[in-house]
Amino acid sequence: MPELIDGSAQLKEGSVSGSTPEAQTPTAAIVLAAGRSTRMRSKMPKMLHPLCGLPMTAHVLRACRSAGVQRIVVVVGYQAEAVKSGLGDDVEYALQVEQKGTGDAVRAAEPLLGDWKGTILVLAGDVPLLPGETLTRLLEHHHRTRAAATLLTAHLDDPTGYGRIVRGADGRVARIVEHKDASEQEREIKEWNPSLYAFDGPALWASLAQVKPVNAQGEYYLTDTIGLLVSANAPVEAVQTSDARDVLGVNNRVELAHCAGILQQRLLRSLMLSGVTITDPNSTYVDADVTVGQDSVIEPNSYLLRGTQIGEDCHIGPLARLENSRIGDRVRILASQVVDSLLEDDVRVGPFANLRPGTHLGKKVKIGDFVETKNAILHAGAQASHLAYIGDAEVGECTNIGAGTITCNYDGYRKRRTIIGKHAFIGSNSTLVAPVTVGDGAFIAAASAITVDVPADALGIARCRPTIKEEWAARYHADQRNSSKDNSKDNSKDNSKETTSQETAASTTATDGTL
Repeated sequence: MPELIDGSAQLKEGSVSGSTPEAQTPTAAIVLAAGRSTRMRSKMPKMLHPLCGLPMTAHVLRACRSAGVQRIVVVVGYQAEAVKSGLGDDVEYALQVEQKGTGDAVRAAEPLLGDWKGTILVLAGDVPLLPGETLTRLLEHHHRTRAAATLLTAHLDDPTGYGRIVRGADGRVARIVEHKDASEQEREIKEWNPSLYAFDGPALWASLAQVKPVNAQGEYYLTDTIGLLVSANAPVEAVQTSDARDVLGVNNRVELAHCAGILQQRLLRSLMLSGVTITDPNSTYVDADVTVGQDSVIEPNSYLLRGTQIGEDCHIGPLARLENSRIGDRVRILASQVVDSLLEDDVRVGPFANLRPGTHLGKKVKIGDFVETKNAILHAGAQASHLAYIGDAEVGECTNIGAGTITCNYDGYRKRRTIIGKHAFIGSNSTLVAPVTVGDGAFIAAASAITVDVPADALGIARCRPTIKEEWAARYHADQRNSSKDNSKDNSKDNSKETTSQETAASTTATDGTL
């Protein structure tokens, strides 16, 4: 740590320790993700709310990596373990035990970065639209000017709730005032602070050591470090973002949906500019890590979700939902769901197929309407065109699965596997009771329930021999008609007797009543 000045940390006037040219300056980042945010009205930590397939704060981490940040420390607090689990183990974590303000949150990372001699980015974790290019521009300006701190600022017509950038008579940044502590005049300022900073490492820790909780909230404000640096004549710079949407924060679900819509537009625009046809961008949804190859077409009401990779010349949709799946070239998917699956080139799927996790379709496989697959491999040229369930199975190349076929893979306790060879024919309404193997070239007769292995090139048939009884149906219908007539006569007699009995009873009652 620098030496003390007035009992606090030393800030050398007009200089910054550790500043070096951009190419030689290592950069770390502190991402603030400790807050609870009651305005989200959620049991889930705000930083984990999904936005285009990724947790909100994961977008900030992606921007850091895009800008070439070498170390990332995420400060956690509320539901710390859940946040760490949601963001993964490829970053470092610091714990803010009590939420005492942004300055206190940054100070929680000091044990990890206290001796960092390069640049330290300090970033809010709830700014999911932040592009890596914007961070790169911030860092370039910071390194070029050798500033102690550089702020990223923006302008809004109504920056209510945000801290304001107060500039001096020379137009340079003088300090930042939080909205709750601002005067009426200061609240008229349109330039606001989105809480995105680049600091010289030693200057950050030195100024942070002098911050006191003297404000309306009784908290340690990171923003106070700017005024302290300015007072010590340390250079403080500001870079205005060219698009205020880049630095929008999320504090409630309305703002979450608004930011998701903006990001969705950017993702779709990027795909279209790369050579993908999006028939109707207003009804197409793409997650942030989805890739689509050139000359592919995405039809309306299609959802391309987390981790999906689509090749070239594909036709997806309408009404398709793909999640975490790899799709080859020239694949056609119509009105179907594909989850955690691999589809090789020239595959045809749908309509109304359901490819569940573990499905692997080889080249030129055809999966038709109302076919469901799960943990199944279908080799090249195999097809199941209608109404089939193929689960825990392997189907050889060019094998045909007839309509209504199912693999019985679950005995109530464990899953068992079905193996079907190549060039086999499985007749309609066949039931293959696992574990069972059907050899290459074998033929399963329609409506068979197969419980034993069928050798290669054999016929498997397991059904009752039909019995034909001539004229049986005619006799049956005649008997039924005669029985209906007899029942009608009996009912008529019963009704007549009932009427006579009722009349006698009524007569007796009347006679008794006159005595």
